[in-house]
Amino acid sequence: MASSPCGNSNFDSGLEIKTRSVEQTLIPLVSQITTLINHKDKPKKSERTLTAIHRVGQAVSVAVGRFVTVGEAIATENQELKDEMGQACFEARRAGDAIAQLTDVGSALPSQLDGRVTVFSDRTAMVKAARLLLSSVTKVLVLADRIVIKQIITSRNKVLVTLDHLERVSTFQEFVQIFSQFGNEMVEFAHLTGDRQNDLKDEKKKARMAAARAVLEKCTMMLLTASKTCLRHPDCESARINKDAVFHRMRCALEQVIEIVTEARSCGENKILPASIYNCIKDFKSSVECLRENLYSLSPQSMGSQLEALVERTEDFTDSAYTSHEQRQAILGLCQLACQDTNQLVHVWVEAQSAHAKEATEDMEVAILKTCQSITDLKRELHKVAVGRASDLLKVHGEQLPLRALKAAGAEGNLEVVAEYSRTLTEQKDQLVETCRLLCHVCGTEPLEITCIHAEETFRVIGPQIISAAQTLALHPSSKIAKENLEVFCETWESQLCDMALLLREINDVFEGRRGDKRPYLSLPRPGKHSTNLKAVKAVKLDAEEQTSVAKLGLELRLLSSDVDTEVEKWEEQEHDIVRQSQSLASMAYSMYLFTRGEGLLKTTLDLFHQAEVLSEEGLQLCSSLRTFSTQLVDEEKSVVMTEMEKLVALCQQLQMGAKTPVQGKTATFQKVDSSIQTTRSILTMVLFLLPFCNKLNRKYKSERSSLGSPQDWKERQDATSPVKEQGAHNNKNSNGFGVKSLEQHMAGLNLLESK
Repeated sequence: MASSPCGNSNFDSGLEIKTRSVEQTLIPLVSQITTLINHKDKPKKSERTLTAIHRVGQAVSVAVGRFVTVGEAIATENQELKDEMGQACFEARRAGDAIAQLTDVGSALPSQLDGRVTVFSDRTAMVKAARLLLSSVTKVLVLADRIVIKQIITSRNKVLVTLDHLERVSTFQEFVQIFSQFGNEMVEFAHLTGDRQNDLKDEKKKARMAAARAVLEKCTMMLLTASKTCLRHPDCESARINKDAVFHRMRCALEQVIEIVTEARSCGENKILPASIYNCIKDFKSSVECLRENLYSLSPQSMGSQLEALVERTEDFTDSAYTSHEQRQAILGLCQLACQDTNQLVHVWVEAQSAHAKEATEDMEVAILKTCQSITDLKRELHKVAVGRASDLLKVHGEQLPLRALKAAGAEGNLEVVAEYSRTLTEQKDQLVETCRLLCHVCGTEPLEITCIHAEETFRVIGPQIISAAQTLALHPSSKIAKENLEVFCETWESQLCDMALLLREINDVFEGRRGDKRPYLSLPRPGKHSTNLKAVKAVKLDAEEQTSVAKLGLELRLLSSDVDTEVEKWEEQEHDIVRQSQSLASMAYSMYLFTRGEGLLKTTLDLFHQAEVLSEEGLQLCSSLRTFSTQLVDEEKSVVMTEMEKLVALCQQLQMGAKTPVQGKTATFQKVDSSIQTTRSILTMVLFLLPFCNKLNRKYKSERSSLGSPQDWKERQDATSPVKEQGAHNNKNSNGFGVKSLEQHMAGLNLLESK
């Protein structure tokens, strides 16, 4: 994006575009300027063409004028950028005026030969104006983007100051007062960083930002209970250790966020990810396949070193105490086979070089195929071992036996039993940490590697914190605060297990070649929001404690929406109404899940309630499709579908009524949020039951139709219900989910185009 359509531009080399919002704002401008430049190659134009070009030039000039007005407003509110922004705005206005003049009909001259009008007689001037315009507009956008960064830094600084106050409080009254302020500041920080995360172009930075924000989200509630426990039991060493660990982790996460948005070259940014087996295999296969094009692209010794490093990485699997004997033998056998095939490849490769062959011989081609196949088999086996172990651990840990035992022993004041189950939890923690390390080897993308590392670190830290919280409760078994504190730390552990289950699905999706498209979100400053002091919106934003309490429900929504997507993929007819509407429900539910994390397109409770209303309408459309579908079924099957459909209708109507019912006050709003999410969860649960059942019936009747021809009664039923389907399709078309304004609508002053 940093290049002009005119060739090498005069852009400032430091203006690297790092966010989607800046990029998306520039795209239409580049398109229009490209149109003008291309027309320059044909100097003689008809009157109609001339009028169109004149209109484009004037539109660019007018839009740039509005754009500059917004840029100047930003400069006024941010004195430190005033000079730079002012200069960039001046250059943009000058370039816009130049383009308007160059495309002005009045300045065009008629040709003496045929009377047609010639425009752009000075090509150099047009190219210069285009370069100047793109350069100056880009600079204005990048400077405006600094305002977003400044807002995040300012918000972080406020959080840090309040965090220091929280750490030093000595009374409950003072703590409650300061924590309330801290909660509001954390909500503001969460929304700012959520916007930024979604806007970043670099997927690695997005993953790091997501990891840091996840730490802050989980630590906020832990900080509340750990601090309360320390205040209630000031002489308890385990309570102090518990609290100090939470404060330390929050500060580290806050620092990581700032490193990402400012691109500070600290140890966190420069930390190189350990080479994963997946990357080693990818590089090795690439080297092997390159031999087809060039026999001399690398040396046999270099290829041998690559294979040696790859095999060495597999020791993380074979040396693990948790790897079964059969799995270990399978990995070692495949490593040996890969070495044999590679040695054979090297042998025929050296022979080909000795014969001065210019391309791969037939023997080499066979050896290349065998080597690639053995390496692929090794990758598949490693993936199977890592994912299989993670799945088994999640099943075992889903029962939460050590956590329940620790809670019970702590409540009884039994330090001996707490110590016993602490050892059990420590062993489970070690298993999970090692499993995350193995998953990191096979996950397939750098963002997922970062997520695996975050999961590993979370288990490593939370395990000891649960133990110290249990020890505190055992020392003070009658303390309600100590009991609540242990409960919160256990919930964080369970939440991380849920995150690991989702991570496992994403790793499988990558391995099987399925990657979901992500909807971009843009975070440039909008009109009225240029100041670093964000103005509160009228709609309610949940505070930190409320955000945490709905987060668990949100995780269930995410799991359910993922399950719905999985079931939908099993349908052969992807255009079936039931499939499309179920996908739409899952997508909207996922948006609601993001709301519970302070992320995504739903920013306020009003957004959430509107989304719930749209979701209920889509659910009712699904019910209409189910009713149509049931007409082909026999009595018993039809009864099941109709019964479940009626339940779904009731849930959708309940959600619709709840979303439309006005409420006043923070408590009532929070209850409405909680109710909306719970009802949505029930709707998805119902859909998850219906999808496989209807798919099975659909396949059954499809099979019968193919074997029996097209029964007349089937055709008649379809004809009879077609108007219903058409009406449903029409309604579905008008129900496109929650509509979020585009960048151009959000910031009219930054429009760079008008439609011709």
